[in-house]
Parts: sequence; structure tokens; C-alpha cells
Amino acid sequence: MTTVVFTHGTGVREPHLGTLLARIVSGLATTAPGTRVIAYDWGGRYGAKLAADGASIPAAPGAGTGRSTGGPDDSDEAEEWARLYEDPSAELATAAAGAGPRVTAPGAAFPDERPRALLRGIAGDTELGAGALGPGLPLAAAELARNPLLGPAAEALDPEALAWVLARALTAVVVAAELAADSPVQSGGDVRDATVAVLAERLGAPPAGTGRGPLLRLAGRPIVRLGSRYAVRRRRALTDAAHPAAGDILKYLARGEDMRQGLRDLVATAEPPVVLLGHSLGGIVALDTLISGPLPGVELLITVGSQGPFLYETGALPSLAHPAPLPGHVPPWLNLYDRRDLLGYAAEPLFPGRAHDVATDSRQPFPVAHSAYWTDPAVYRAIGERLP
Repeated sequence: MTTVVFTHGTGVREPHLGTLLARIVSGLATTAPGTRVIAYDWGGRYGAKLAADGASIPAAPGAGTGRSTGGPDDSDEAEEWARLYEDPSAELATAAAGAGPRVTAPGAAFPDERPRALLRGIAGDTELGAGALGPGLPLAAAELARNPLLGPAAEALDPEALAWVLARALTAVVVAAELAADSPVQSGGDVRDATVAVLAERLGAPPAGTGRGPLLRLAGRPIVRLGSRYAVRRRRALTDAAHPAAGDILKYLARGEDMRQGLRDLVATAEPPVVLLGHSLGGIVALDTLISGPLPGVELLITVGSQGPFLYETGALPSLAHPAPLPGHVPPWLNLYDRRDLLGYAAEPLFPGRAHDVATDSRQPFPVAHSAYWTDPAVYRAIGERLP
């Protein structure tokens, strides 16, 4: 009888491990009847824990002081900016939505004529675009001048308020571009506000220092509650929920020998032939353990949705660095990854002749795809075909 030793992934603890193991047993019963499946519960024994009950987690801004660290509306303002970074025209759209019917007298200028002209002036100012405000500023200003929301927003707001809205929109475009480029340096709030003030004055607002124009309450604020303010205020709860998964990875990479030794001890008690089946981080543990020394009785390694190949290629796999080959004692390796799983990687291109890849498709988006392997019949067929 073949013994499959299943090594779970990050963040898995009881009772979820028992549920997962039952699903794998049921799946293998259809393609490899008679297979004995046992679980290596490394999470319960060696997984990450907050040893000091979360003493390292800072309190939320103002907690215990009765006040905010920067001002009464700092958290709200940060949330509005977070929304603007996602959609720089969000505030403009809010203003446009509040515009009512308006009649322009014959011969009078339309409310949006002057702001459009000022935006075109910024678009043509090469000196301004070459400065600290960002090289993308002229193009952003030209596009904003053509924005169809500008007309109704100009009807709904007075010229000064509109100048601040447009200045924030342009600044948000610059910051969003930095974020998209993965810039290692991002502007602080003071630099951002100074940029807004410069642009607002260019767009018709009074000189800086006379006000900064409060942000409009953006449409769709319930969505914003999932952003930074929500996360900061619930940081403890979110950390409690997330730290096992992230912490497991970090702890394994820093101090993984206990996990590997635990797997060796379990395999030593298993009836051969033995197959190591690892999901996600569990696949890394199984691969590392096999590379670090022979495991008598183990005839096959199966990794599912695992990052082992990626860690090897980037030099982060503890037991083997690229381009060193797999040691000869490592058994045949079957590696399964879902095409939509961003945490599943291919092994065969890195280890030709030693690893065999099988690409699956659960038709689920990421991150669901990372956990959908165990309900995919193709996964069990691929495993059943290879079991000794």
C-alpha cells in the first residue's frame, strides 16, 4: 500500500487541516484506491505564532491619546487620497454628479472655458513638467482639459473650489504613476500638499496659505472603508488573521530545519513506498527536505501550487541555489500548477529530465485558484497516474 504524506501550506491549522485531509483522501479514492494518506501537521507545532501576544503591533493613530496624530480629519483625508490614487478623476466625478441645470447667457463664457485654458497652459509648460512635479504632468493636464466631466463640475463648483479639485486630480495622477512604476521613494503628505498648492494657484486659486480646499466626500465611500484607515484601525485583528500565513513563510525561510526534521521523523514511521505531497509552502518543505538528504522509502515528490521553483531561481531556496542541479538522491518530481494561480510555478524548465510539470485550470481566479486544486478532478488524475 502506498503511503502519501501530505504537507500543508501556509496558515493551515486545525480544524481546517482535518477538513482538507478528508477532501484529499476522498479525491484520491477515485484515482488511487487503497492509498493511505497521512498529514504532516507542521503548522500546529512549528508554525508562526505571536509569542508576545502581538506586542510588536503599533496602536492606531491617536489610540490612548484621545486625538489624532496630525489633525481631526487626517484619517478621512488619507482615505480620500487613497481613492484619488486609484481614480484621479473621482473627485471631479463627484462634483459633476452634483451639477444642476444651468443656462449660460448669450455671449457669456462657459464656466469650464477658463479652467480648460489654464490646464492647456500647464500642458505646454515644459519647465513645470521637468521639475519635481513629474514629467507626466503636461500630458495629464492636457488629458484633464479634454475630460467631459470638467464641464458639469465647473457648473457645480465655484472657480476656487474647482481649482483645488483639478490640482488634486493632477497630483493624484503623478503619485499614481510613481506607484505604477514601483518607485522606491514616494512623496509624503507635505510634499503632496505643496504640489497641490502650486497647481491650484496656476489654476486660479488664491496664493498658497489662504486655504487648501477641503476634499469633496467622494462617491463610493463604503468601498474606501476597506482601505488604509480601515486597515490601520483594525491592524490587530487583521494581523491576527493574516500572520499565520505570512509568518509561516518568513519563519520557514529563517528557521526551517525543525520543520524539515519533523517531516523526516514522520516519513521514518510511514510504510513504504512513500510519496511526499506538498501544497504551496508544504511543497517547499518537502523539496528542501529531500534535497538536504536521502529519505529512505520515498519514491516520488509531488508539489501542488508551490513556489519551490521560484525560490530556487531567485536564490532563496534554503537547500539549493541556482544553477546547481538536483542531487541524484532526489526521487522523480511531479509538479502541478494552475495557470491562474499566481503562487504556482513551473519546475520542468529549471530541472529538465528531473521534474515533470502538469498545468491545470480550475477556471477560478486568483487567489481562489491557489486553493481550488483539491476540488479539481484533473489534479487527482495526474497524481493517481504517477503513484507507485
